[in-house]
Amino acid sequence: MLIQEASRGFKAGTLKPWRTDLLNEVGMVWSVGDAAFWKNLTAARDYHTVHGSLACPRNTVWDGVEIGQWLSNVRRPGGLGTDPVRADERRRALEAIDPEWNPAGWPVDWQRHYAATRALLAEEQGPAEVLPGVTVNGVDVGTWIAKQTDPAVWNTLLPEQAKRLTALGLAPRPAAPAAEKNAGAFERGITALTQYAAREGRVVVPRTHIEETTHGPVRLGTWISNTRTRRGKLTDQQREQLTALGIDWATTT
Repeated sequence: MLIQEASRGFKAGTLKPWRTDLLNEVGMVWSVGDAAFWKNLTAARDYHTVHGSLACPRNTVWDGVEIGQWLSNVRRPGGLGTDPVRADERRRALEAIDPEWNPAGWPVDWQRHYAATRALLAEEQGPAEVLPGVTVNGVDVGTWIAKQTDPAVWNTLLPEQAKRLTALGLAPRPAAPAAEKNAGAFERGITALTQYAAREGRVVVPRTHIEETTHGPVRLGTWISNTRTRRGKLTDQQREQLTALGIDWATTT
């Protein structure tokens, strides 16, 4: 009778996790057809206890169980099995651990970063500035926040995603003034040109050359040509930077 009650409670999602683990340790088989599922579920529960989410990378191995690949499999259509009763039992068991184990409408990667961000900000008293490079459980929360709050990215979010970020105290950053954007483009060009000059020993750059930098690719040859064309709009400091690098205003590329 005790085993039958435990089995019913487990399938209903009302059995305490510690009771489930104890029964698993003594070899309890909840269903011969899906014993592996319940074994994997125990490892998933332990992972969730540490990370606060089941949105783990696909290559995650926990307690010797490949739960990342397993969760990816069960998220697929029909991944919980073809029997509707059994599939419903499995779904409720996963939801009892993490109601958002299978996020609807957005990628698991987004859910993983959101969960890490939520965990970090929950520890803060009031608004907090999280700089790129700040990580939680190996997730770069700072860089992710900077990307999500970029107006261009924020405007592509689903309403539910934006609602969740807003609840964490996040909001899209104000759009940068045109002058600031232009200054940023100039600095990226200077960075690319400095890198090119250090490597090649010259600043004569082919028109089609693209320089890869930590901020992304820069069409350096085109940038130099455009900069010469608009040199009258440059500040004295910008012209001095170019001259210091060896740019000859009379030379074309």
